[in-house]
Amino acid sequence: MAAALIDASAMVAAFSGKQSGSVHYQKLLRQGAQEHWSLSTTWPCVTEASYMVPPPQRYTLLRWLGAGAIAVYPFAQDELSDFADLMHRYTQAPRSEMDLADASLVWLAEQTGVTRIMTLDVRDFSRYRLADGRAFEIL
Repeated sequence: MAAALIDASAMVAAFSGKQSGSVHYQKLLRQGAQEHWSLSTTWPCVTEASYMVPPPQRYTLLRWLGAGAIAVYPFAQDELSDFADLMHRYTQAPRSEMDLADASLVWLAEQTGVTRIMTLDVRDFSRYRLADGRAFEIL
């Protein structure tokens, strides 16, 4: 079974319909549903996406997530220290800054071993690496 992580940017593209990549991510999500992919994200990504997707599509996104379309991984409060370490490592002001959502996905990749990711954030996820040096495969 295929597995992939989903960044906020891919959810925004798929559900807002007004962003570059909308058709691509709508198609990938349909394919994933048909082929029973194991799809995962984190709460920071859900928060970011729900803020960026306008109503009424926002409600559709939240209902889709609520129906279990993808797994939303929780994390313990003490994991925030690991997130802060990742954010510090990958922040190169003023050019680029790793946000909490990205850090949570790098953490999730470490936890699950899944490195395939749906994201429009190609520049950032092309430079992020897991502790063992593996790169992300951007879908």
